[in-house]
Amino acid sequence: MALAFVAIPVAALAQRAGVLRAPDAPPWTSWAALGFFAISYVLVILEERTHIRKSLPMIIAAGVMWILAAIAPAPGDEAAEQLRENVIEFSELFLFILPAVTFVNTMEERQVFDALRVRLIRTGLSMRALFWATGGLAFCMSPVADNLTTTLVMGAVAISIGARSPAFVVPACINIVVAANAGGAFSPFGDVTTLMVWQQGKADFTDFFALFLPSLVNWLVPAAIMSLAVPRGRPEVQAERVELLPGALGVVALFLATITWTVLLHQVLHLPAMLGMMLGLGVLYFYGHFLRRSLGRGHSVVLEEAPGILGATGEAPRRDSFDVFGLLARFEWDTLMFFYGVILCVGALHAFGMLDSAVLSLYAAWGSTAANTVVGLASAVFDNIPLMAAILTVSPEMGLDQWLLVTLTAGVGGSLLSVGSAAGVALMGQARGIYTFGAHLRWSWAVALGYAASVAVHVAINGA
Repeated sequence: MALAFVAIPVAALAQRAGVLRAPDAPPWTSWAALGFFAISYVLVILEERTHIRKSLPMIIAAGVMWILAAIAPAPGDEAAEQLRENVIEFSELFLFILPAVTFVNTMEERQVFDALRVRLIRTGLSMRALFWATGGLAFCMSPVADNLTTTLVMGAVAISIGARSPAFVVPACINIVVAANAGGAFSPFGDVTTLMVWQQGKADFTDFFALFLPSLVNWLVPAAIMSLAVPRGRPEVQAERVELLPGALGVVALFLATITWTVLLHQVLHLPAMLGMMLGLGVLYFYGHFLRRSLGRGHSVVLEEAPGILGATGEAPRRDSFDVFGLLARFEWDTLMFFYGVILCVGALHAFGMLDSAVLSLYAAWGSTAANTVVGLASAVFDNIPLMAAILTVSPEMGLDQWLLVTLTAGVGGSLLSVGSAAGVALMGQARGIYTFGAHLRWSWAVALGYAASVAVHVAINGA
Protein backbone atom coordinates (compact mmCIF):
# COMPACT_ATOMS: atom_id res chain seq x y z
CA MET A 1 0.00 0.00 0.00
CA ALA A 2 2.78 2.42 0.89
CA LEU A 3 4.49 1.76 -2.42
CA ALA A 4 1.19 1.93 -4.28
CA PHE A 5 0.83 5.49 -3.04
CA VAL A 6 3.91 6.51 -4.99
CA ALA A 7 4.13 4.03 -7.87
CA ILE A 8 2.55 6.34 -10.42
CA PRO A 9 4.26 7.42 -13.67
CA VAL A 10 6.16 10.60 -13.12
CA ALA A 11 4.79 12.19 -16.28
CA ALA A 12 1.25 11.93 -14.94
CA LEU A 13 1.96 13.64 -11.63
CA ALA A 14 -0.11 16.67 -10.75
CA GLN A 15 1.87 19.65 -9.60
CA ARG A 16 0.89 21.24 -6.29
CA ALA A 17 2.00 24.26 -4.31
CA GLY A 18 5.13 23.57 -2.34
CA VAL A 19 6.30 20.76 -4.65
CA LEU A 20 9.97 21.06 -5.63
CA ARG A 21 10.00 19.22 -8.94
CA ALA A 22 9.35 21.48 -11.89
CA PRO A 23 7.50 20.08 -14.94
CA ASP A 24 10.74 20.00 -16.95
CA ALA A 25 12.86 18.54 -14.15
CA PRO A 26 14.90 15.48 -15.12
CA PRO A 27 12.72 12.43 -14.45
CA TRP A 28 15.61 10.19 -13.43
CA THR A 29 15.80 11.91 -10.04
CA SER A 30 12.17 11.07 -9.29
CA TRP A 31 12.56 7.46 -10.35
CA ALA A 32 15.84 7.13 -8.44
CA ALA A 33 14.22 8.48 -5.25
CA LEU A 34 11.31 6.07 -5.63
CA GLY A 35 13.74 3.22 -6.23
CA PHE A 36 15.74 3.96 -3.08
CA PHE A 37 12.52 4.15 -1.06
CA ALA A 38 11.26 0.84 -2.46
CA ILE A 39 14.54 -0.97 -1.78
CA SER A 40 14.76 0.38 1.77
CA TYR A 41 11.18 -0.62 2.50
CA VAL A 42 11.78 -4.15 1.24
CA LEU A 43 14.80 -4.40 3.55
CA VAL A 44 12.61 -3.26 6.45
CA ILE A 45 10.08 -5.99 5.71
CA LEU A 46 12.88 -8.60 5.49
CA GLU A 47 14.51 -7.47 8.75
CA GLU A 48 14.08 -10.85 10.47
CA ARG A 49 15.75 -12.69 7.57
CA THR A 50 18.56 -10.26 6.76
CA HIS A 51 19.22 -9.25 10.39
CA ILE A 52 19.75 -5.69 9.15
CA ARG A 53 18.12 -3.32 11.61
CA LYS A 54 15.14 -1.55 10.06
CA SER A 55 16.56 1.90 10.78
CA LEU A 56 19.70 1.48 8.62
CA PRO A 57 18.13 1.33 5.13
CA MET A 58 15.64 4.10 5.97
CA ILE A 59 18.37 6.47 7.22
CA ILE A 60 20.44 5.91 4.07
CA ALA A 61 17.42 6.27 1.79
CA ALA A 62 16.43 9.52 3.53
CA GLY A 63 19.82 11.07 2.91
CA VAL A 64 20.02 9.99 -0.74
CA MET A 65 16.44 11.02 -1.52
CA TRP A 66 16.90 14.54 -0.18
CA ILE A 67 20.12 14.94 -2.16
CA LEU A 68 18.16 13.97 -5.27
CA ALA A 69 15.41 16.42 -4.25
CA ALA A 70 17.97 19.22 -4.12
CA ILE A 71 19.34 18.24 -7.53
CA ALA A 72 15.95 17.91 -9.26
CA PRO A 73 15.07 21.62 -9.65
CA ALA A 74 17.46 24.51 -10.01
CA PRO A 75 19.56 24.37 -6.83
CA GLY A 76 18.26 26.73 -4.22
CA ASP A 77 17.00 27.11 -0.67
CA GLU A 78 13.58 25.50 -1.19
CA ALA A 79 14.76 21.91 -0.61
CA ALA A 80 16.69 22.94 2.48
CA GLU A 81 13.65 24.76 3.87
CA GLN A 82 11.34 21.78 3.40
CA LEU A 83 13.97 19.48 4.89
CA ARG A 84 14.15 21.71 7.97
CA GLU A 85 10.36 21.41 8.35
CA ASN A 86 10.70 17.62 8.30
CA VAL A 87 13.47 17.74 10.88
CA ILE A 88 11.33 19.93 13.16
CA GLU A 89 8.47 17.44 12.81
CA PHE A 90 10.78 14.57 13.78
CA SER A 91 12.30 16.56 16.65
CA GLU A 92 8.90 17.18 18.21
CA LEU A 93 8.04 13.50 17.89
CA PHE A 94 11.40 12.47 19.37
CA LEU A 95 11.17 14.86 22.31
CA PHE A 96 7.70 13.53 23.08
CA ILE A 97 8.50 9.82 22.82
CA LEU A 98 11.78 9.99 24.76
CA PRO A 99 10.21 11.11 28.09
CA ALA A 100 7.23 8.78 27.63
CA VAL A 101 9.44 5.72 27.14
CA THR A 102 11.70 6.77 30.02
CA PHE A 103 8.69 6.95 32.34
CA VAL A 104 7.55 3.49 31.24
CA ASN A 105 11.07 2.08 31.72
CA THR A 106 11.20 3.67 35.16
CA MET A 107 7.88 2.10 36.19
CA GLU A 108 9.12 -1.24 34.89
CA GLU A 109 12.38 -0.90 36.84
CA ARG A 110 10.43 -0.06 40.01
CA GLN A 111 8.53 -3.34 39.42
CA VAL A 112 5.13 -1.71 38.91
CA PHE A 113 4.27 -4.02 36.02
CA ASP A 114 5.71 -7.14 37.68
CA ALA A 115 3.64 -6.50 40.80
CA LEU A 116 0.52 -6.12 38.67
CA ARG A 117 1.27 -9.36 36.84
CA VAL A 118 1.81 -11.40 40.02
CA ARG A 119 -1.27 -10.05 41.78
CA LEU A 120 -3.42 -10.82 38.76
CA ILE A 121 -2.21 -14.43 38.65
CA ARG A 122 -2.90 -14.82 42.38
CA THR A 123 -6.52 -13.72 42.16
CA GLY A 124 -7.76 -17.29 41.72
CA LEU A 125 -9.83 -16.43 38.66
CA SER A 126 -10.76 -19.07 36.09
CA MET A 127 -8.93 -19.33 32.78
CA ARG A 128 -11.81 -17.70 30.95
CA ALA A 129 -12.02 -14.87 33.50
CA LEU A 130 -8.27 -14.29 33.18
CA PHE A 131 -8.68 -14.21 29.40
CA TRP A 132 -11.08 -11.29 29.82
CA ALA A 133 -9.02 -9.69 32.58
CA THR A 134 -5.77 -9.62 30.59
CA GLY A 135 -7.57 -8.26 27.53
CA GLY A 136 -9.44 -5.65 29.58
CA LEU A 137 -6.28 -4.47 31.32
CA ALA A 138 -4.47 -4.28 27.98
CA PHE A 139 -7.29 -2.14 26.59
CA CYS A 140 -7.18 0.17 29.64
CA MET A 141 -3.38 0.41 29.93
CA SER A 142 -2.48 1.09 26.30
CA PRO A 143 -4.03 4.59 26.12
CA VAL A 144 -1.44 5.68 28.72
CA ALA A 145 1.42 3.19 28.43
CA ASP A 146 2.19 2.45 24.79
CA ASN A 147 0.67 -0.66 23.25
CA LEU A 148 4.02 -2.44 22.94
CA THR A 149 4.78 -2.24 26.67
CA THR A 150 1.21 -3.15 27.51
CA THR A 151 1.38 -6.22 25.28
CA LEU A 152 4.64 -7.42 26.80
CA VAL A 153 3.32 -7.07 30.36
CA MET A 154 -0.04 -8.73 29.73
CA GLY A 155 1.61 -11.31 27.46
CA ALA A 156 3.86 -12.36 30.35
CA VAL A 157 0.72 -12.93 32.43
CA ALA A 158 -0.91 -15.04 29.70
CA ILE A 159 2.24 -17.12 29.22
CA SER A 160 2.57 -17.68 32.98
CA ILE A 161 -1.05 -18.76 33.21
CA GLY A 162 -0.83 -21.03 30.17
CA ALA A 163 2.46 -22.71 31.11
CA ARG A 164 0.53 -26.00 31.38
CA SER A 165 -2.27 -25.07 28.97
CA PRO A 166 -1.05 -24.02 25.50
CA ALA A 167 -4.67 -23.95 24.33
CA PHE A 168 -5.08 -20.85 26.51
CA VAL A 169 -1.99 -18.99 25.29
CA VAL A 170 -2.90 -18.53 21.61
CA PRO A 171 -6.37 -16.93 22.03
CA ALA A 172 -5.12 -14.96 25.03
CA CYS A 173 -2.16 -13.55 23.10
CA ILE A 174 -4.33 -12.58 20.12
CA ASN A 175 -6.82 -11.01 22.52
CA ILE A 176 -4.06 -8.96 24.15
CA VAL A 177 -2.67 -7.73 20.82
CA VAL A 178 -6.12 -6.70 19.59
CA ALA A 179 -7.00 -5.03 22.90
CA ALA A 180 -3.70 -3.13 23.14
CA ASN A 181 -3.96 -1.82 19.57
CA ALA A 182 -7.62 -0.90 20.04
CA GLY A 183 -7.00 0.84 23.35
CA GLY A 184 -4.18 2.89 21.88
CA ALA A 185 -6.41 4.16 19.06
CA PHE A 186 -8.55 6.52 21.16
CA SER A 187 -5.69 8.30 22.93
CA PRO A 188 -2.92 10.52 21.55
CA PHE A 189 -0.54 8.72 23.93
CA GLY A 190 -1.53 5.21 22.87
CA ASP A 191 0.25 4.95 19.52
CA VAL A 192 2.71 6.88 17.39
CA THR A 193 0.08 7.36 14.66
CA THR A 194 -2.43 8.95 17.04
CA LEU A 195 0.34 11.15 18.40
CA MET A 196 1.19 12.28 14.86
CA VAL A 197 -2.45 13.16 14.14
CA TRP A 198 -2.71 15.13 17.40
CA GLN A 199 0.57 17.00 16.90
CA GLN A 200 -0.46 17.96 13.35
CA GLY A 201 -3.60 19.58 14.78
CA LYS A 202 -6.05 17.37 12.87
CA ALA A 203 -7.95 16.65 16.09
CA ASP A 204 -7.98 18.08 19.61
CA PHE A 205 -7.12 15.89 22.57
CA THR A 206 -10.74 15.38 23.58
CA ASP A 207 -11.78 14.59 19.99
CA PHE A 208 -10.03 11.22 20.20
CA PHE A 209 -12.44 10.08 22.90
CA ALA A 210 -15.09 9.79 20.18
CA LEU A 211 -13.18 6.68 19.09
CA PHE A 212 -13.69 4.94 22.44
CA LEU A 213 -16.82 3.02 21.47
CA PRO A 214 -15.53 1.95 18.01
CA SER A 215 -12.25 0.86 19.63
CA LEU A 216 -14.13 -1.06 22.32
CA VAL A 217 -16.19 -2.85 19.66
CA ASN A 218 -13.00 -3.64 17.74
CA TRP A 219 -11.75 -5.58 20.79
CA LEU A 220 -15.00 -7.05 22.13
CA VAL A 221 -16.19 -8.73 18.92
CA PRO A 222 -13.17 -11.02 18.40
CA ALA A 223 -12.72 -11.43 22.17
CA ALA A 224 -16.27 -12.77 22.55
CA ILE A 225 -15.68 -15.25 19.70
CA MET A 226 -12.26 -16.43 20.91
CA SER A 227 -13.39 -16.78 24.54
CA LEU A 228 -15.45 -19.80 23.47
CA ALA A 229 -12.20 -21.60 22.68
CA VAL A 230 -10.57 -20.85 26.06
CA PRO A 231 -10.34 -23.99 28.23
CA ARG A 232 -12.21 -24.10 31.51
CA GLY A 233 -10.60 -24.60 34.89
CA ARG A 234 -8.20 -22.56 36.97
CA PRO A 235 -4.44 -22.09 36.59
CA GLU A 236 -2.00 -23.24 39.24
CA VAL A 237 -1.00 -20.41 41.57
CA GLN A 238 2.77 -19.98 41.55
CA ALA A 239 4.78 -19.22 44.67
CA GLU A 240 6.00 -15.86 43.42
CA ARG A 241 6.32 -12.61 45.32
CA VAL A 242 7.06 -9.20 43.83
CA GLU A 243 6.95 -5.99 45.84
CA LEU A 244 6.98 -2.42 44.57
CA LEU A 245 10.39 -0.84 44.96
CA PRO A 246 10.75 2.49 46.82
CA GLY A 247 9.41 5.43 44.86
CA ALA A 248 7.26 3.34 42.52
CA LEU A 249 3.97 5.04 43.38
CA GLY A 250 5.66 8.44 43.16
CA VAL A 251 6.79 7.69 39.60
CA VAL A 252 3.27 6.60 38.63
CA ALA A 253 1.79 9.79 40.12
CA LEU A 254 4.38 11.93 38.36
CA PHE A 255 3.65 10.22 35.03
CA LEU A 256 -0.06 10.93 35.36
CA ALA A 257 0.69 14.55 36.33
CA THR A 258 2.98 14.90 33.30
CA ILE A 259 0.22 13.71 30.97
CA THR A 260 -2.21 16.16 32.57
CA TRP A 261 -0.07 19.27 32.21
CA THR A 262 1.08 18.22 28.72
CA VAL A 263 -2.53 18.17 27.56
CA LEU A 264 -3.28 21.50 29.24
CA LEU A 265 -0.21 23.23 27.78
CA HIS A 266 -1.07 21.97 24.30
CA GLN A 267 -4.80 22.67 24.42
CA VAL A 268 -4.84 25.95 26.38
CA LEU A 269 -1.53 27.64 25.51
CA HIS A 270 -1.09 25.89 22.13
CA LEU A 271 2.48 24.91 23.00
CA PRO A 272 4.00 21.79 21.41
CA ALA A 273 3.13 18.65 23.37
CA MET A 274 6.80 17.73 23.66
CA LEU A 275 7.36 20.71 26.00
CA GLY A 276 5.09 19.24 28.70
CA MET A 277 6.68 15.80 28.36
CA MET A 278 10.21 17.18 28.60
CA LEU A 279 9.17 19.19 31.65
CA GLY A 280 7.95 15.95 33.21
CA LEU A 281 11.24 14.26 32.35
CA GLY A 282 13.12 17.04 34.13
CA VAL A 283 10.94 16.63 37.22
CA LEU A 284 11.51 12.85 37.05
CA TYR A 285 15.28 13.44 37.07
CA PHE A 286 14.85 15.76 40.07
CA TYR A 287 12.71 13.15 41.85
CA GLY A 288 15.22 10.44 40.98
CA HIS A 289 18.05 12.48 42.48
CA PHE A 290 16.38 12.65 45.89
CA LEU A 291 15.18 9.06 45.68
CA ARG A 292 18.74 7.93 44.99
CA ARG A 293 19.99 9.90 47.96
CA SER A 294 17.28 8.47 50.21
CA LEU A 295 18.36 4.97 49.23
CA GLY A 296 21.84 5.82 50.46
CA ARG A 297 24.39 3.35 49.27
CA GLY A 298 21.62 1.03 48.08
CA HIS A 299 19.79 -1.77 49.82
CA SER A 300 19.44 -5.40 48.80
CA VAL A 301 16.28 -6.44 47.02
CA VAL A 302 15.16 -9.79 45.63
CA LEU A 303 13.67 -9.89 42.16
CA GLU A 304 11.47 -12.87 41.31
CA GLU A 305 10.61 -13.01 37.63
CA ALA A 306 8.15 -15.14 35.74
CA PRO A 307 9.58 -18.31 34.22
CA GLY A 308 10.49 -18.20 30.56
CA ILE A 309 10.14 -14.85 28.89
CA LEU A 310 10.85 -11.88 31.12
CA GLY A 311 13.84 -13.42 32.81
CA ALA A 312 15.31 -16.50 34.40
CA THR A 313 13.41 -18.46 37.02
CA GLY A 314 14.38 -17.92 40.61
CA GLU A 315 15.73 -15.17 42.83
CA ALA A 316 18.28 -12.62 41.69
CA PRO A 317 19.50 -10.41 44.59
CA ARG A 318 20.94 -7.08 43.59
CA ARG A 319 21.59 -3.63 44.99
CA ASP A 320 18.86 -1.06 44.49
CA SER A 321 20.62 2.01 43.09
CA PHE A 322 18.01 4.01 41.21
CA ASP A 323 19.43 5.76 38.12
CA VAL A 324 17.13 7.56 35.68
CA PHE A 325 20.00 8.19 33.25
CA GLY A 326 20.65 4.46 33.17
CA LEU A 327 17.00 3.92 32.28
CA LEU A 328 17.30 6.53 29.53
CA ALA A 329 20.07 4.43 27.99
CA ARG A 330 17.58 1.58 27.54
CA PHE A 331 15.68 3.59 24.93
CA GLU A 332 15.04 1.69 21.69
CA TRP A 333 17.15 3.84 19.39
CA ASP A 334 16.63 1.59 16.38
CA THR A 335 12.92 2.38 16.40
CA LEU A 336 13.55 6.09 16.86
CA MET A 337 15.98 6.21 13.94
CA PHE A 338 13.41 4.31 11.87
CA PHE A 339 10.93 7.12 12.61
CA TYR A 340 13.56 9.63 11.47
CA GLY A 341 14.09 7.79 8.20
CA VAL A 342 10.37 7.38 7.54
CA ILE A 343 9.52 11.03 8.12
CA LEU A 344 12.35 12.27 5.89
CA CYS A 345 11.68 9.72 3.13
CA VAL A 346 8.00 10.61 3.04
CA GLY A 347 8.92 14.28 3.05
CA ALA A 348 11.21 13.76 0.05
CA LEU A 349 8.46 11.99 -1.90
CA HIS A 350 6.21 14.94 -1.10
CA ALA A 351 8.89 17.32 -2.36
CA PHE A 352 8.94 15.48 -5.71
CA GLY A 353 5.15 15.71 -5.94
CA MET A 354 4.78 11.93 -6.22
CA LEU A 355 3.14 11.43 -2.85
CA ASP A 356 0.56 14.16 -3.38
CA SER A 357 -0.76 12.75 -6.62
CA ALA A 358 -0.91 9.16 -5.37
CA VAL A 359 -2.75 9.95 -2.13
CA LEU A 360 -5.10 12.47 -3.72
CA SER A 361 -5.90 10.03 -6.54
CA LEU A 362 -6.71 7.32 -4.00
CA TYR A 363 -9.10 9.54 -2.05
CA ALA A 364 -10.66 11.00 -5.19
CA ALA A 365 -11.30 7.57 -6.73
CA TRP A 366 -12.49 5.72 -3.63
CA GLY A 367 -13.92 8.41 -1.38
CA SER A 368 -12.70 9.21 2.12
CA THR A 369 -14.47 6.39 3.99
CA ALA A 370 -13.38 3.61 1.61
CA ALA A 371 -9.85 5.00 1.27
CA ASN A 372 -9.39 5.27 5.03
CA THR A 373 -10.70 1.73 5.47
CA VAL A 374 -8.20 0.47 2.87
CA VAL A 375 -5.39 2.27 4.70
CA GLY A 376 -6.27 0.23 7.80
CA LEU A 377 -6.19 -3.02 5.85
CA ALA A 378 -2.84 -2.04 4.36
CA SER A 379 -1.42 -1.44 7.86
CA ALA A 380 -1.71 -5.19 8.48
CA VAL A 381 1.13 -5.64 5.97
CA PHE A 382 2.92 -2.28 5.85
CA ASP A 383 4.01 -0.28 8.87
CA ASN A 384 1.27 2.18 9.85
CA ILE A 385 3.75 4.97 10.59
CA PRO A 386 4.81 5.65 6.97
CA LEU A 387 1.18 5.24 5.89
CA MET A 388 0.01 7.86 8.36
CA ALA A 389 3.01 10.08 7.62
CA ALA A 390 2.11 10.01 3.92
CA ILE A 391 -1.52 10.96 4.56
CA LEU A 392 -0.59 13.75 6.99
CA THR A 393 2.04 15.13 4.62
CA VAL A 394 -0.42 15.42 1.74
CA SER A 395 -3.33 16.31 4.07
CA PRO A 396 -6.30 15.56 1.79
CA GLU A 397 -9.48 17.55 2.40
CA MET A 398 -11.35 15.62 5.10
CA GLY A 399 -13.62 16.44 8.00
CA LEU A 400 -12.87 15.57 11.61
CA ASP A 401 -14.88 12.34 11.35
CA GLN A 402 -12.64 11.09 8.53
CA TRP A 403 -9.40 12.05 10.29
CA LEU A 404 -10.65 10.10 13.29
CA LEU A 405 -11.56 7.18 11.01
CA VAL A 406 -8.08 6.92 9.51
CA THR A 407 -6.64 7.23 13.03
CA LEU A 408 -8.82 4.29 14.08
CA THR A 409 -8.13 2.10 11.06
CA ALA A 410 -4.37 2.72 11.00
CA GLY A 411 -4.25 1.91 14.72
CA VAL A 412 -6.30 -1.30 14.76
CA GLY A 413 -5.69 -2.62 11.24
CA GLY A 414 -2.37 -4.12 12.31
CA SER A 415 -4.23 -6.60 14.51
CA LEU A 416 -5.38 -8.53 11.44
CA LEU A 417 -1.98 -10.24 11.21
CA SER A 418 0.55 -11.01 13.94
CA VAL A 419 3.19 -9.13 11.93
CA GLY A 420 0.92 -6.12 11.43
CA SER A 421 2.06 -4.29 14.56
CA ALA A 422 5.08 -4.08 16.81
CA ALA A 423 2.96 -5.51 19.62
CA GLY A 424 2.24 -8.69 17.68
CA VAL A 425 5.84 -9.15 16.57
CA ALA A 426 7.14 -8.69 20.12
CA LEU A 427 4.63 -11.14 21.56
CA MET A 428 5.57 -13.77 18.96
CA GLY A 429 9.09 -13.47 20.34
CA GLN A 430 7.85 -13.96 23.90
CA ALA A 431 5.62 -16.97 23.18
CA ARG A 432 7.94 -18.45 20.57
CA GLY A 433 6.64 -21.68 19.08
CA ILE A 434 3.12 -21.24 20.53
CA TYR A 435 1.84 -17.87 19.38
CA THR A 436 2.91 -17.88 15.73
CA PHE A 437 1.91 -16.23 12.47
CA GLY A 438 -0.17 -19.26 11.51
CA ALA A 439 -1.87 -19.45 14.91
CA HIS A 440 -2.92 -15.81 14.60
CA LEU A 441 -4.03 -16.29 11.02
CA ARG A 442 -6.54 -18.95 12.07
CA TRP A 443 -8.37 -16.27 14.08
CA SER A 444 -7.90 -13.41 11.61
CA TRP A 445 -11.49 -13.80 10.43
CA ALA A 446 -12.72 -12.96 13.94
CA VAL A 447 -10.40 -9.96 14.14
CA ALA A 448 -11.65 -8.85 10.70
CA LEU A 449 -15.24 -8.97 11.96
CA GLY A 450 -14.22 -6.66 14.80
CA TYR A 451 -12.47 -4.35 12.34
CA ALA A 452 -15.55 -4.10 10.13
CA ALA A 453 -17.81 -3.59 13.14
CA SER A 454 -15.62 -0.78 14.52
CA VAL A 455 -15.66 1.06 11.19
CA ALA A 456 -19.46 0.68 10.98
CA VAL A 457 -19.91 1.94 14.55
CA HIS A 458 -17.69 4.95 13.89
CA VAL A 459 -19.54 5.90 10.72
CA ALA A 460 -22.88 5.49 12.54
CA ILE A 461 -22.10 7.59 15.61
CA ASN A 462 -19.34 9.96 14.43
CA GLY A 463 -20.21 10.45 10.76
CA ALA A 464 -20.45 14.03 9.56
